[in-house]
Amino acid sequence: MARIEILAEKLFRWEGRFVDNPADKGGATNRGVTIATWQSMGFDKDGDGDIDREDIRLLSQDDCLEVLRHFYWDRWRADEIKNQAIANMLVDWLWLSGMWGIIIPQRLLQVADDGIAGPVTITTLNRVNPGEFLIRVYKARLAFIRNIIRNDPSQKVFEKGWINRLNDFI
Repeated sequence: MARIEILAEKLFRWEGRFVDNPADKGGATNRGVTIATWQSMGFDKDGDGDIDREDIRLLSQDDCLEVLRHFYWDRWRADEIKNQAIANMLVDWLWLSGMWGIIIPQRLLQVADDGIAGPVTITTLNRVNPGEFLIRVYKARLAFIRNIIRNDPSQKVFEKGWINRLNDFI
């Protein structure tokens, strides 16, 4: 079964410390955790009564690992995925793109594309040829990236990084 520690090591190599790039629609992030995601955790790191960019600045790697586990790893039920490379690829897609990181893989698996990794999704996923499925997911993620940029050319600034990251997960 897949292990979050293996994904975390890889994922956090791609995620920098605190950044606040005006082109990034997620706003200020730390190790890839956005303000909106951290607000969902509900923890005021600096104790000033609100959860804002200063709280994001204070996030530790352990904080970010907890976010990864709670909102992404567990949402994909990745502990139940037999192949580590598939778990890595799918959870990373969810981390970067929200629900599309479940819905599009569900379409590839030809199961209900409801954005919920339930027992049918996991069972079907564990029965696929891992190498073939990884290639299909890779192609779908690449098309997804290109579609983002086509729909919003301001995101082209991230294209090289997104594709390099995707290549690392294949």
